[in-house]
Amino acid sequence: MSQATEPLLGPKRQRELLNYIRAYGTGSVTEMARLLGVSTSTVRRDLNDLQDRGLIERVHGGAAPLTDDVEPLRPLREVAFAAEKRRIGEAAAAHVSDNSTILVTGGTTTEAMLPFLGTVRGLTVVTNSLMVVNRLAQYSDIEIIVLGGLLRRQEMSLLGHLTIAGLGEFGIDQVYSGAFGIDPEIGVTGTNLSETQTDRSLASSAPQLIMLADHSKLAQRGPARLVPITAIDTLIVDDGADGETVERFRAAGVTVETC
Repeated sequence: MSQATEPLLGPKRQRELLNYIRAYGTGSVTEMARLLGVSTSTVRRDLNDLQDRGLIERVHGGAAPLTDDVEPLRPLREVAFAAEKRRIGEAAAAHVSDNSTILVTGGTTTEAMLPFLGTVRGLTVVTNSLMVVNRLAQYSDIEIIVLGGLLRRQEMSLLGHLTIAGLGEFGIDQVYSGAFGIDPEIGVTGTNLSETQTDRSLASSAPQLIMLADHSKLAQRGPARLVPITAIDTLIVDDGADGETVERFRAAGVTVETC
């Protein structure tokens, strides 16, 4: 959904909203209002209408598809907040030490840090994402360990009990992860219930969890709780994040880095 130059009429606007939610797997009221050039109250009314028609489900701060089998399209996610994700990725890479072992989960935000890892010496990267493997393969000095499991084709990631079992074989120093939503009270949330146990195990596989998120992720919650706020050591977010929300994270004991 590109930013509208003039407000769309009701039926077309609702169609755009529905396409956006199905493409991304979610939609925040504030972001959709900005893209459509309408008020947040207009978007809320449209979302309520779409929910009444059985097309979406209202969630905190926005809406989601009725089922969790509608996956966000990677090409759309890759262009959303691309500049912000690049800054987040560069900031995240600065936390990686020489001769360390890190786990990088799949996702367009975590993948933004990969181009900045080429200068880290003696680095080992553990991942369940074939996209991460593909993008790191060009760096001959980085050791790559791929966790096995069931392939989720649309994300090119591996999950399930084989993925979880493999985590016990490695001493991982840090986990770098993205998320559907991060809330200062609830913690990290997701939408795909079939991945919940894998995501929890990945996030808990090291002493230090570093979350990477563009500011839109701080305004939404998914139905699946993954890890509590106390599990997050550092949150790296772009400078578009709401200042009050950032302070709530800090009050909860999370180190927040904006970039």
